[in-house]
Amino acid sequence: MSYRYQRRYCAPLQAVILDWAGTVVDFGSFAPTQVLIDAFAAFGISVSLDEARVPMGLAKWQHIQALGRLPTVAARWQARYGKAMSDADVDALYARFIPLQIERVGQYSAPIPGALAAVAALRQRGLKIGSCSGYPRVVMDALLPIAAAAGYQPDHTVATDDLPAGGRPGPWMALENVLRLGVSDVAACVKVDDTPPGIAEGLAAGMWTVGLAASGNEVGVDYAQWQALDPLAREQRLQGARQRLYQAGAHYVLDSLAELPALLDEIDARLARGERP
Repeated sequence: MSYRYQRRYCAPLQAVILDWAGTVVDFGSFAPTQVLIDAFAAFGISVSLDEARVPMGLAKWQHIQALGRLPTVAARWQARYGKAMSDADVDALYARFIPLQIERVGQYSAPIPGALAAVAALRQRGLKIGSCSGYPRVVMDALLPIAAAAGYQPDHTVATDDLPAGGRPGPWMALENVLRLGVSDVAACVKVDDTPPGIAEGLAAGMWTVGLAASGNEVGVDYAQWQALDPLAREQRLQGARQRLYQAGAHYVLDSLAELPALLDEIDARLARGERP
């Protein structure tokens, strides 16, 4: 006779792992997209904001590669250079992108309204705060002191090039947070992100996943533009954003991080019943 032992984590949440742009800072996630547009422009290739947003959430080298493979962008590259974009071209674009991103990341990194209060509420619950990003380490090193001066200091931060295995949509950055924060079970973590690759990261790591629609890449407007939209226009934009995040596998979709503390009681209740992500 054989026995199969099944262990279920039935205790409260221990940690929340937060994305950066579009989640805690940079309402609408403009720092990565606008700089990508400018990097392509330096090579004589026009890229729209909507095109730049399509691969958002990936590591920036992979983001540039995926952007160059979009049919519309690929056609422009082919017309200008007479060939498809190569990895060497991606390297050249990336080399142009990184100094621009370091220089300008602070311009777009104001905390999203309600985010700092939400983080404070998470800490009051005794939760650890991890973070990870599609930014490489050199950009994160520029962003971290800016965020700290504004009042945001996560317990740990993983950049997309910190780990040999790479970044999203794989689970490695999220799991590195688990190790560094000393979390005893991946089911005790909530991964919060505004992009499908970030949701895929959390799912691959075995975590609860929460997508953010209004504040992030999927709606893609800044806070002033968001405030200026009439209710019908807001709802139309939110419907598409929510659908894309749910299709990516998100367990929940909220408008912004400000709504997260109120959701955590429900996740704790599901854990107490023996449910897993």
